[in-house]
Amino acid sequence: MKMNNISPESLQLLVLTVQELSQARDLDTVMQIVRTTARKLTGADGATFVLKEGNKCYYADEDAISPLWKGSRFPIDSCVSGWAMLNRKPAVVEDIYADGRIPADAYRPTFVKSLAMVPIRTIDPIGAIGNYWATQRQPTEEEVWLLQSLADITAVTIENVYVYAELEQRVKERTQQLEAINKDLEAFSYTVSHDLRAPLRTITNFSDMLLEKHGNDLPDDGKRIAGKIIDGGKRMSNLIDHLLVFFRNGKREIRKQQVSMQTIVNNITHDIKEQETSREIDFIVHELPSVTADETLINEVWMNLISNAVKYTTGKQKALIEIGARKTDDETVYHVKDNGAGFDMEYYDKLFMVFQRLHTSKEFEGTGVGLATVQRIVNRHGGKIWAEGKVNEGATFYFSLPNLMH
Repeated sequence: MKMNNISPESLQLLVLTVQELSQARDLDTVMQIVRTTARKLTGADGATFVLKEGNKCYYADEDAISPLWKGSRFPIDSCVSGWAMLNRKPAVVEDIYADGRIPADAYRPTFVKSLAMVPIRTIDPIGAIGNYWATQRQPTEEEVWLLQSLADITAVTIENVYVYAELEQRVKERTQQLEAINKDLEAFSYTVSHDLRAPLRTITNFSDMLLEKHGNDLPDDGKRIAGKIIDGGKRMSNLIDHLLVFFRNGKREIRKQQVSMQTIVNNITHDIKEQETSREIDFIVHELPSVTADETLINEVWMNLISNAVKYTTGKQKALIEIGARKTDDETVYHVKDNGAGFDMEYYDKLFMVFQRLHTSKEFEGTGVGLATVQRIVNRHGGKIWAEGKVNEGATFYFSLPNLMH
């Protein structure tokens, strides 16, 4: 059949229906759209939406001048919708009482005199769409083509709905898993903050007492061992503090406000210069646009990144740390660049993972939690963080934040 036999109005209605169906996320919505369109396309007095349920035809929905069979189920081999599905082609009936495919007794209480029924998906049909007329007439080739086109569109939509439902279920299950994990993390956080701190304090306090009261009686090796116990306890306490910060930042409510990045960075660099009087550190701070964010959390991002730059430039005669930004319509990208130890990009995947360090504790102190904390904060603000580095030639850390948070 030639397309020019189809009216522009009918084609426009099909296009609009495709647009509506593309937004449908459940079967009920699909059926409501399709049954309404099916009736409009052919000027029918009724339209029905049939689903295949094993060897049954389920008349799931309808739009008609008077009731048809909504909610009923019939054997697939004893109704015309079943015939269309089994034969995988349209059934066109001018006179329902003169066609052997029609169970006439089921139609007598209805207004139906003529009909056209098309399968939803001709390969392995999953349902059918029917149009009915109250006066006897021969459904035209154009009407059947329009109805079958609608059915083909419907087949794709139903598949999409099933896929969407499956993805939604996976998201739901994943969310439940994450909620369970978060509860476990909360329990772990409580254990860390209470149950582990007490014995750790006992170990370090008694070690201090041992050195203080009996240090003169201990051999040098004993003093060294006691000192290592105390140092290990302090490192463990520091790790616990960082872990608690990491967990709290994941749950802390974000309080948005206008944040002056320039002020935060200037304060941090000023404090570092006052503390690091024995080192030559040159901070180059460019203009830093303000952003809408949580000031406390963003302060922690800057503190971690700048402190890291200071730490990893320890071996340099002159530390050079450059801090800047570039702004686009959608986001602002900030960076901290240093001329320090750098890192091997081969191990980049470990960079932002908890407890993963690219340098040993003998080279540089640290817990392996700071960058993971930074990533969590930036992600919660809708931004991203990444880095570039080269061994012994320094590193640059970037993070982006949206210009407006919604």
